[in-house]
Amino acid sequence: MKVNNIIDYLDELIPNAICELNYTKDYELLIAVMLSAQTTDKRVNMVTSILFKKYSTLEMLRDADIFDIMDIIRPIGTFHKKAINIKNIATRLLEDTNGIVPNNREFLESLSGVGRKTANVVLSNLYNEPCIAVDTHVSRVSKRLGLASEKDDVLKIEQKLTKKIPIDKLNRMHHQLVLFGRYYCKSQNPMCDECKLKQMCKYYKKRKL
Repeated sequence: MKVNNIIDYLDELIPNAICELNYTKDYELLIAVMLSAQTTDKRVNMVTSILFKKYSTLEMLRDADIFDIMDIIRPIGTFHKKAINIKNIATRLLEDTNGIVPNNREFLESLSGVGRKTANVVLSNLYNEPCIAVDTHVSRVSKRLGLASEKDDVLKIEQKLTKKIPIDKLNRMHHQLVLFGRYYCKSQNPMCDECKLKQMCKYYKKRKL
């Protein structure tokens, strides 16, 4: 079965797949994932190492000078909007949930800058909920391996993956697909010749035509 082959290979290739965003508190993960939109985890880790050290509590983030936050997170782009999101998220968590990131999708998606993908990452990592977040890497790998169609949007890809992948493997597979796409099945110059999945890969077959 195709899915089992993919699972087995990713278990072999990336046995210890974890989120590459650095965090020590639940809200730090939430903010880091929000910041990661349209940038890299590496760049987010650079700015959050400064941000979370200088403003080490939600209260400090809520009360921080917006222009100082902008200056700290400037390297990740769209820093005006993301700085506002940080302060809004800190305020909402303090006012509505006693500073705790809840296991509540509806609440999470009501926060500034938080959509379904971000909520999925947070619920998966903090609460081990069976969620799969579809980023550019997961989307690309899923389409290349025939787990999704080229025309599928992120929600459709998520639905297909959730249906095809055993529920107890969803969280692990999410991280594996992200890292596989990030380091192996890259957008440019993917490592096809070394890949044991190339015979089921649409991209590889097109390259060989």
